[in-house]
Amino acid sequence: MSAVTRWDPFKEMEESQNRLARIFGLTAPRLPNGGKESMTITEWAPSVDISEDDKEWLVKADLPEVKKEEVKVTVENGVLTITGERKFEKEEKDKKYHRIERSYGNFLRSFTLPDAADGSKVNAEFKDGVLKVHLPKSEKAKPKMVEVKVS
Repeated sequence: MSAVTRWDPFKEMEESQNRLARIFGLTAPRLPNGGKESMTITEWAPSVDISEDDKEWLVKADLPEVKKEEVKVTVENGVLTITGERKFEKEEKDKKYHRIERSYGNFLRSFTLPDAADGSKVNAEFKDGVLKVHLPKSEKAKPKMVEVKVS
């Protein structure tokens, strides 16, 4: 006896896209209301803002419910790397979870430093779930005023 199986090419395309996203460390797209998830999204990367002024670059990373001890910032070979872990709260016997959308586990974000950044003077601060990494500009990169003489 043979069973008839309905082939859905769009579902196969979606599953392939999700597998590629996992390989490259991206999160899979959210499905519209009513869509069934074919996998659980576990990978996550904190959101980051990068700004610049005359003195430095500032990297701000949102790390809610991550302890300071769980975050590591390194600079090596011109690359700034932020790693850490957000741990899932311990499951309680009397608590039922109806939906878990927040991601947990290890994360890693890497950024190539601009040539003008002074990697030896990088400093970081962590407050209220936000990591701020200050990347000072080297002296040679700062703009200098040159007086123009009229002759």
